Amino acid sequence: VCNLQRDGDPPFTEKFFSQVVDHFNFNSLGNATFNQRYLITDRFWKKSFGPIFFYTGNEGDIWEFALNSGFILELAAQQEALVIFAEHRYYGRSLPFGNQSFSIPEVGLLTVEQALADYALMITELKLQLAAAQSPVIVFGGSYGGMLSVYMRLKYPNIVAGALAASAPILSTAGFGDPRQFFRDVTAVSLGEQIRLKRPVACDTMLGGSDLLTNLRDTAGTEPALGLWKHFKNCEGLADSLQRCFVPAGMVYNSSGLLPCFDLYRLYVECADPTGCGLGFNSLAWDYQACTEIEMCYESNNVTDMFPPMTFTQEARQLYCSKRWGVQPRPGWLRIQFWGDDLSTASNIIFSNGDLDPWANGGVRNSLSPSLIAINISDGAHHLDLRGSNAADPESVVKARKMEAELIAAWVKMERVRFRQSH
Repeated sequence: VCNLQRDGDPPFTEKFFSQVVDHFNFNSLGNATFNQRYLITDRFWKKSFGPIFFYTGNEGDIWEFALNSGFILELAAQQEALVIFAEHRYYGRSLPFGNQSFSIPEVGLLTVEQALADYALMITELKLQLAAAQSPVIVFGGSYGGMLSVYMRLKYPNIVAGALAASAPILSTAGFGDPRQFFRDVTAVSLGEQIRLKRPVACDTMLGGSDLLTNLRDTAGTEPALGLWKHFKNCEGLADSLQRCFVPAGMVYNSSGLLPCFDLYRLYVECADPTGCGLGFNSLAWDYQACTEIEMCYESNNVTDMFPPMTFTQEARQLYCSKRWGVQPRPGWLRIQFWGDDLSTASNIIFSNGDLDPWANGGVRNSLSPSLIAINISDGAHHLDLRGSNAADPESVVKARKMEAELIAAWVKMERVRFRQSH
């Protein structure tokens, strides 16, 4: 199991915001509220003037993201920014109905739209409380959080001046592309890079049989297949556990070049996301989201990837979600609600992706305009650019962070001009 190295303990204060439970129905709950957690530091802030860097929390405890996003703090020190990490509703300690949050119908208020409205309201109210009306807001996020940062810029451009979306699979999770892409890319990242660098793959927690590798060794006869067998010769048993090992391993490829394996029989439970949902309340929340708006119909076939064949179709998703949550997914809804792949009229968004990240090709890889900029990081893993600077960082990540910092500084300057012109 991989123990993620943290960027150190940033000087955050944990607070709670009185958040509206249902932003879009005035009758069901009136103006009922719940306590939404956020982390804040004004250590670097030039009060009432410096920008606000706001992390759009994703599927987990907000501390996990704050403790692994040191670049935001480094940038805050450079640009004299206030930093806020907001926890996503229904995750961590931000449970609208406490332990009953995942009962039906209470769980029905777990939507992307509600989460975005949470962030919009929180930003607006905190700016008033902190006398920060003239402070431009830049949103940051990684993975699903990066998707939310894009959506914030699309839906609330009056509140958000720009967005850094790191490793945000906004296309694949909206149903675009080849459903085989993800596990194909996990294979390429997890194995191809290791073979190229002649480094071993650590497989000390794998379970199951070895039929897949035996088949590769005996029948494929190709150099890649022989390379697979050679590099796995110290692993006892593969097959079904391959997916459970290599999905997270491909995401946390580290500077040593070693890919840690995960025993996901202990770390994951059955859910509507074939890449895994985790455990506890957080896993319930992500499972529900994968059953409603987020499309995760990825499949493996053991031909274009190294995994046992697994088909997860829309039909299978519908059957599972109907039985588990009493809901029917709405394929295509994210395309309608958040512009799909027609983003060219948006502005001020960075789409950063690492070539060592299997989620990368589910996102935006090519710049769409002078202000919709794709940054491709040749040696980058899953939102590596959001992590704090490290002596082992590849040059491509260092350059990416520099470009991101320059773009964000320019957006902040542009927003100040807009403020002056409109007031």
